[in-house]
Amino acid sequence: MTAGTSTRPALRPGAGPGHGNSGRTGALWLKLLPLAPAIALLGIFLAGPIIFSIYGSFTNAALTGKNAKDPQFIGFENYADLFRDPNFPQSLWLTVLFVFASAIVGQNLLGLGTALLMNKATKAIAAVVGVCVVAAWVLPEIVAAFVAYAFFFREGTLNQLTATVGIAPVDWLFEHPMLAIILANIWRGTAFSMMVYQAALNDVPQEISESAMIDGAGGALRLWYITLPMIRRSIATNLMLITLQTLAVFTLIYVMTAGGPSRRSATLPVMAYEEAFRYSNIGYGTAIAVVMILIGAVFSVVYIRLLKEK
Repeated sequence: MTAGTSTRPALRPGAGPGHGNSGRTGALWLKLLPLAPAIALLGIFLAGPIIFSIYGSFTNAALTGKNAKDPQFIGFENYADLFRDPNFPQSLWLTVLFVFASAIVGQNLLGLGTALLMNKATKAIAAVVGVCVVAAWVLPEIVAAFVAYAFFFREGTLNQLTATVGIAPVDWLFEHPMLAIILANIWRGTAFSMMVYQAALNDVPQEISESAMIDGAGGALRLWYITLPMIRRSIATNLMLITLQTLAVFTLIYVMTAGGPSRRSATLPVMAYEEAFRYSNIGYGTAIAVVMILIGAVFSVVYIRLLKEK
């Protein structure tokens, strides 16, 4: 090699500085192109309403009157009024109680227990139990709400059954409204958790459980140390879905108690409905809805962290 001769290899055509990055960017856009319709639909029907709701919570929009025609931007006034509202802390507490008792504890544990029992039961028993549990879930929410109302009403099915064994009737919807709607929501929503856990349990390798059985591990130990860790991601996914679903339950509560008596079952969805449509204060009701979105986001972040592999 003679002196002064360059040893740098010749560049291929189109392989100049920056060309690699632009090529990768182009390939990425080509991969995302088939997803463009789905992204557009999500933007229109999901992100769009959320953004519009957030903006509406900063206005004095009303259902009727001058503010309905020309709502004005009022900043954080709706949120300031919300945190001064004596009904807000009670509704917030009732919402957290309703979600925790009926979804995180009730539907989740009952769904897991039902799935475990159905895996051990005969096909006939599993089919009958499955139909009975899923029947409540496939009913339209308004129909399920009226069925629950008829069951817990003072002259309803529950009191008719307890009267046969000499128990005095109880006005569940007046004396214990939150307990009634929690039990009704557990009855209606358990089927979803059951099906999620049935699918997860079917993917657990039987040889692992059998090896633990040979080593002397009982049923409780196998469940705690083998089954639950192996379906951990399904548990977190199920918790996230049923929590967000329960957070938005409105029809069931409104049909059964309408938030009463004395606001003892007025969760945030009921409070938002009353403010927006009964009192015509759309902006204030939207602010309550935005708070519900933030609560759902907090739960989602917690569950997404649980989904990450350790």
